[in-house]
Amino acid sequence: MAESRQYDLARTIKIDLAAHGGKWREPGFKAIAVHRFGNWRMTIEPKILRAPLSFVYRRIEERIRWKYGIELPYTVTLGNGVQIHHFGGIVINGGVSIGDNTIIRHGVTIGVRSENDVDDNPIIGANVSLGVGCVILGKVHIGDGAKIGANAVVLCDVPPRATAVGVPARIIPAK
Repeated sequence: MAESRQYDLARTIKIDLAAHGGKWREPGFKAIAVHRFGNWRMTIEPKILRAPLSFVYRRIEERIRWKYGIELPYTVTLGNGVQIHHFGGIVINGGVSIGDNTIIRHGVTIGVRSENDVDDNPIIGANVSLGVGCVILGKVHIGDGAKIGANAVVLCDVPPRATAVGVPARIIPAK
């Protein structure tokens, strides 16, 4: 989702709340709402007016990270309607892109393979289901509608509607 000066924070959060079944107290929804606030604050000009909002964002984001175990920096490109279920142990690198209506479960790690490859982040398509404890590393593309199995370690592209399982993940084509 490309951020713009017309970032509609209220509309985006309303979509995310609906995706979480209207449960505003869910830790996953709270983490996403803080992420959205982090993006919105970056649209505030001049920078001097943004500074207090950045201070607030950093404090709340830190609290979400420590209290719920969800690391979701504002630099992640996050589609509409993304759901975080069963919070805890979720780490998403700042350069990752995640498509609309993706489901993220606990223990998921998405990021780079090594500190030498800081720009090689995964791209997750729309309507993807990420299983408990799965790991997606490196410059890979997860196609729309794909399913990543529990504890799978994905190091290669996953085609649309396919399933990835195992360590390292093997691809089961869509039927």
